[in-house]
Amino acid sequence: MNFAASDTFGAVPPHDADDIPQHTLKILVAGGFGVGKTTFVGVVSEIRPLRTEERLTDASTGVDDLDGLASKSTTTVAMDFGRLTFSGGVRLYLFGTPGQERFWFMWDQIAYGAVGAIVLVDTRRLTTSFASIDYFEQREIPFVIAANVFDGARRYTVDDIRSALDVDPQVPVMLCDVRRPEVAKNILVTLVEHALQSSGPR
Repeated sequence: MNFAASDTFGAVPPHDADDIPQHTLKILVAGGFGVGKTTFVGVVSEIRPLRTEERLTDASTGVDDLDGLASKSTTTVAMDFGRLTFSGGVRLYLFGTPGQERFWFMWDQIAYGAVGAIVLVDTRRLTTSFASIDYFEQREIPFVIAANVFDGARRYTVDDIRSALDVDPQVPVMLCDVRRPEVAKNILVTLVEHALQSSGPR
């Protein structure tokens, strides 16, 4: 499969989106509560993304960790779903996983058949990403780390983040702003290339 980084800006125009792709890949977008998974899926999807968001209520008090998320008013209770087709005939189906521990029982079903995952990280709340990393490591699902740089957050280097998360040297780690479509697409390209390399001869 020829999936060059230059294809990042070659997404198929909307009128071609229904063409049958040569390759279809299932991608997971994971990470802690409030890290930007819904934003990521929405910003790159060529179709209107499916969202299962509900408003946070008093019932989540003491259950969901809202530390540092005072402005967050909704939460994903099942998954986010989007689609992105590249000009090389590769179509990605994006599944955003719920971030709260009480919804983790759905992860095995959502993860079935995935070729790889993006673990979004909030550098202000690194511990919320450990569960996602452990999940993919245990199941040997290739993943990349994308540290979403929030406004006003302290800046860290890639080496700082890699060391803090204690991930293997071959796992790509990058800084990002998932509100920017070209940045989110570059992360997807990096993941697909990493997944292809991971599935090759060892």
